[in-house]
Amino acid sequence: MTLAAYAVVFGVLGLLGYVRFSPVDTAVWHVDPLGIAVPGAAWTALPTDCAITPYARGARAVCMQPGTPAEALARLDAVAMASPRTYRFSGSVAQGLITWETRSLVFGFPDYTTASVQLVDGKARLAILARLRFGESDFGVNARRLAQWLARLK
Repeated sequence: MTLAAYAVVFGVLGLLGYVRFSPVDTAVWHVDPLGIAVPGAAWTALPTDCAITPYARGARAVCMQPGTPAEALARLDAVAMASPRTYRFSGSVAQGLITWETRSLVFGFPDYTTASVQLVDGKARLAILARLRFGESDFGVNARRLAQWLARLK
């Protein structure tokens, strides 16, 4: 193997190591979705029937759910935790805000999904934002995951 080939191999391994093991700032990723500006319609203009609004770095949705806010967030948490390669990164049902990290199967790229919940007109309103950490486009991965999670809520 030439020196250039070794450099490429070690460069790729270094990049994959960085993606897999780089520290994560909770203050950046565990934030109420309603406080995060994303391209497209304002949060207040989104439909409340769990329609997913994709954008380049992820997807978002606002969903009205039966029951108390804690019950709705607990149901979403159970769905998220049953997903492959997903764990609760920060938050809790009691806090009313949870962020999950989901990693891709092969390279371990992390995506973060954050949900907050409020009581609105006697129903629980979930605001959910799913986004990638590295790169500029997720190729619809977060929208598909969010669609799967929301389908399981029904």
